[in-house]
Amino acid sequence: QVQLVESGGGLVQAGGSLRLSCAASGRAFSSYFMGWFRQAPGKEREFVACMNRLGPYAPDTYYGDSVKGRFTISRDNAKNMVYLQMNSLNPEDTAVYYCAADRQVIRAWPPAYRGQGTQVTVSS
Repeated sequence: QVQLVESGGGLVQAGGSLRLSCAASGRAFSSYFMGWFRQAPGKEREFVACMNRLGPYAPDTYYGDSVKGRFTISRDNAKNMVYLQMNSLNPEDTAVYYCAADRQVIRAWPPAYRGQGTQVTVSS
């Protein structure tokens, strides 16, 4: 069982940056793929990013097309943390962002475990 708690959301102007954090509790954090999804008002949940369980030593990462080159996922297995660095934000990035964990590559909703979400609002 994995519990996930997101933080770091907020209001930011277009062109700005935010870093989301996800704290994971439970055992064997390093054995999980970790990822992020988002859901904008009136839209379906969208895959944002996934990082494999080996972290920086085998940095396989996957990104949704809409965030490639702007967002970066990272993890700190020693701290049971996952991060999403978001740069060059635009109003279309406004959404609730969800942290996700699974034993396999995360590409589609629902993952095995997910957090409650954190709101990101980008003003124009």
